[in-house]
Amino acid sequence: QVQLAESGGGLVQAGGSLRLSCAVSGLSFSRYAMGWFRQAPGKEREFVAAVSWRGGMTNYAEAVKGRFTISRDNGKNTVYLQMNSLKPEDTAVYYCAADGRADWAPGGVSEYDYWGQGTQVTVSS
Repeated sequence: QVQLAESGGGLVQAGGSLRLSCAVSGLSFSRYAMGWFRQAPGKEREFVAAVSWRGGMTNYAEAVKGRFTISRDNGKNTVYLQMNSLKPEDTAVYYCAADGRADWAPGGVSEYDYWGQGTQVTVSS
């Protein structure tokens, strides 16, 4: 059974940092591209960042470039999202996702096969 479990969310003041983790089990982690998405109340789920199988390729949404960093540890079956200089508009539920189709870093919701349950990130002004 495939499981993706996010952790590390919470409440932080604007300008602060958080590090999200996503522990994955039940699949060959090193053969899956991994992505982070977010969904704010009343909005559609949107792409945040993605990383290829060995981390050689990354992809970021324009809104988070220069502030967020995605990374992965294939030995620990875990993907991370380091979020710095957080803004109130970053408030959302953050989801990790896995895509087994290719060694790439896709940005589309429909390109991912498996999803976690999400972790809440709230940034106060």
